[in-house]
Amino acid sequence: MTTKDITICGAGLVGSLLAIYLGKKGHRVNVFERRPDMRQTTIDGGRSINLALSNRGWKALEAVGVGENIRKMSIPMYRRVIHDREGKLNYQPYGKEGEAIYSVSRGGLNARLMQLAEETGNVNIHFDERCVDVDLDQAVAVFENYLSGENTRSQADLVFGADGAFSAVRAVMQKTDRFNYSQQYIEHGYKELSIPPDADGRHRMEREALHIWPRGNYMLIALPNPDGSFTCTLFFPFEGDPSFSTLDSVAKARVFFEQDFADALKLMPDFDQEWEGNPTSSLVIIRCYPWVSESGRVAILGDASHAIVPFYGQGMNSGFEDCTVLNDLIAEHGDNWGLLLDEFQKNRKPDADAIADLAMRNFVEMRDLTGDPAFLLQKKIEKRFYEKYPDRWIPLYSMVTFTHIRYSVALREGKRQDAIMERVMALPGIEGKWDSDEVEQLMLKLTENRVTA
Repeated sequence: MTTKDITICGAGLVGSLLAIYLGKKGHRVNVFERRPDMRQTTIDGGRSINLALSNRGWKALEAVGVGENIRKMSIPMYRRVIHDREGKLNYQPYGKEGEAIYSVSRGGLNARLMQLAEETGNVNIHFDERCVDVDLDQAVAVFENYLSGENTRSQADLVFGADGAFSAVRAVMQKTDRFNYSQQYIEHGYKELSIPPDADGRHRMEREALHIWPRGNYMLIALPNPDGSFTCTLFFPFEGDPSFSTLDSVAKARVFFEQDFADALKLMPDFDQEWEGNPTSSLVIIRCYPWVSESGRVAILGDASHAIVPFYGQGMNSGFEDCTVLNDLIAEHGDNWGLLLDEFQKNRKPDADAIADLAMRNFVEMRDLTGDPAFLLQKKIEKRFYEKYPDRWIPLYSMVTFTHIRYSVALREGKRQDAIMERVMALPGIEGKWDSDEVEQLMLKLTENRVTA
């Protein structure tokens, strides 16, 4: 394989992992990041949203030998713990026994990936560098340094834009002919809060679980951290009643939490300061195409090409899977970058669209249905059938989270399963015979004897 000079715009999660992949292949990689080096400065709070690593992300990390390194800084979450308004708890396993998603700090993971990229010996990361222009034909990216104001012109064989939902590289591509682009802000935003450890440094709630307070049109979630704390995120409408617009003071917010999230509020000694000090942030879905310039020398991936909302915990995982797919294509096609990048975008675009749809679908499930008796009964039926007939049924959540089945296939299968379960749940007296032979035989009749691939 011929060694290439490669420019990566963005040293976030996807950009750093991509740099590891390319650096380990011997390419000379320069990464330009608009932010300061987070390893040398304090990371601003209030915007992190802890991340949930699942199988797709682990596969990408393990392929470059960093999985075990990252696993040491993560916490397995084997189930959801659902909190109702009275503080009563309901437990919902994520998958089969032993299956878990893993809570990891965005900042901590990002810092570790940057370090591992530099340790390849082929990656240099430049900070405080804002991308101001890209020559799509010549693979030249221009950066302005925030501190000195000086411009740097990075000439390369290839340029990758891994610079997030508001990508500067994509902004240049958007000006080209026949580039399709859409962005959709959902009606909900989010605010980060926290639950500190107890006096002995221990977690104040179950440690190896994701905690959810579903409340219909909004919800609070909490993910554990290794230091004994929980990072909490309130997903809440911007407008309406209740909404961020109506909770326009700390006093109103506190009264609201006392009514809707009383058990959580009791564990938040810094609630007032965090409500006032942490920003209220928006959530956007980005769809675009093509992801590769006409010259075949500039490409975008991760949030730059397919930003999604966080409700399936797949934003990072799908970006990491981009790196896996790209790496497989490099192994297949070698130096034919024009061909492999074109295959990459054609391969990934349907899956990017599918996970965007799946993420919004899971938002409705998390906020509206996780406390609904009929929904919980349906999940019990699905789980029982899955355990007895795994060749005929894999729950949608498991397909997305615990397999490498393509997102587009999982979405299609999910719709097929919806139709089946609608018929099953319509059986008279289903509440009393959910584990009966009658229900089992109906599901056998309605399912095909195959495993989704």
